[in-house]
Amino acid sequence: MQKYILMIVKQKSVVKCGKKQKKILVIDFSFIFTDFSASHVTNSSGSMSFLRWVSEKLSVESLRDLELFGEQAQGLSHRKAHEDSQESLTSLPHPDSMGSFLPDSSSYELLTVIGKGLDDLMTVNMARYKPTGEHVAIRRIDLESCTNDMVTYLQGELHVSKLFHHSSILPYKSVFIAENELWVITPFMAYGSARDLICTHFTDGMSELTIAYILLGMLKALEYIHHMGYVHRSVKASHVLISADGQVCMSGLRSIFSLIRNGQRAKVVHDFPQYSVKVLPWLSPEVLQQNLQGYDSRSDIYSLGITACELANGHVPFKDMPATQMLLEKLNGTVPCLLDTTTIPPEELSLKPSRSGADSGICEGPRTGGVRHSNGDPSSSSGGHPYNRTFSPHFHNFVELCLQRDPVNRPSAATLISHPFIKQIKRRPSEALPELLQPVSPITCFESTQPLDSVSGLASLESGFSQLEVDDWDF
Repeated sequence: MQKYILMIVKQKSVVKCGKKQKKILVIDFSFIFTDFSASHVTNSSGSMSFLRWVSEKLSVESLRDLELFGEQAQGLSHRKAHEDSQESLTSLPHPDSMGSFLPDSSSYELLTVIGKGLDDLMTVNMARYKPTGEHVAIRRIDLESCTNDMVTYLQGELHVSKLFHHSSILPYKSVFIAENELWVITPFMAYGSARDLICTHFTDGMSELTIAYILLGMLKALEYIHHMGYVHRSVKASHVLISADGQVCMSGLRSIFSLIRNGQRAKVVHDFPQYSVKVLPWLSPEVLQQNLQGYDSRSDIYSLGITACELANGHVPFKDMPATQMLLEKLNGTVPCLLDTTTIPPEELSLKPSRSGADSGICEGPRTGGVRHSNGDPSSSSGGHPYNRTFSPHFHNFVELCLQRDPVNRPSAATLISHPFIKQIKRRPSEALPELLQPVSPITCFESTQPLDSVSGLASLESGFSQLEVDDWDF
């Protein structure tokens, strides 16, 4: 059995097979082994193929050399990626927001862990940036434990993060590799996500004006994303983050997909989002049915309508419904709706709500106010029905337009920004949103002088994160 040795050199990788040497070309994180016979890729014991072993080793050990994951820490040498790789992350322009923080782990003081993710391969830390004292969120991902698919998935997210530069999209302040970990630095969003707010404070839904401000930020982000030729594919409340000054930012770029193919914008997409189990209630019918007709950016508008219902009702429509039943409901024209006095029969509003369930916000058919199924848990401090309220006709119309079964009938994000429901906004979000979110206060009090292992210094800080849905908080 022949022995294979992988050597990592400055600008290229060489495989030795006996006396022969073969170059390994790296193109957009896909590894092409030239003139390498398939008969040499597995050993007699049937263990992992050589090509797979090389690709997995190279994907981690040479990331620093190829700069596929952003800048290098201070003191590390910089090397150029393959010149023919037009899709390499290093070939993209760096926005002003990228690189404004030093790519050096010693410049950050880790304060506390605020979440886990990516099958526990990712740890999210609250940290302090030492040069300025600013607090940030840091995603630390163990690259050596990641599979090839996960690394490729992460690379796609970082590719887009370097391409996008918009005030309504969560910026990445710095991306670098420290030891065997990928560090992604983002601003700390002191209000958490919109889902955090409805789970911990607004359990029966937010006010209409608050929702209008949040949806405006989402629409601005989607307008930019769609203009750039992408489909977000993961629009939901947990991917909407709010800063201490009321800035609304969208995150969740891992599932994003480009419509640009061979230099031209494709009309439809046929790719189904990877790792999409948690986002199924928000996906449009045309995405779920996976047929030859495909889908486009208007699928995000449907998800926006579902998110509007989620913010207004306090829970997402189709909650806890089996995936097959959810698909049938959506394909058969079942339309979620806002729960208020115009959609709930008076006899139901007169009843005291049950602690065992709540209205799902699903109408029996399009444009109807039929009987709804119960499957949530709203609470009411006043003792009356939590949905004994009335949303404006403009809000109902906005949601109805977003949830059209035929995507052709859904307006674009740019058109929805001019909708009367959004036009009711008169003040800047920085002035109005913190006031509308009262009595909720942003997490702005930090024990920044305490080290990571100081229990007393972090006790109050950790308590502030105790109710955040950080497992689904996609920074």
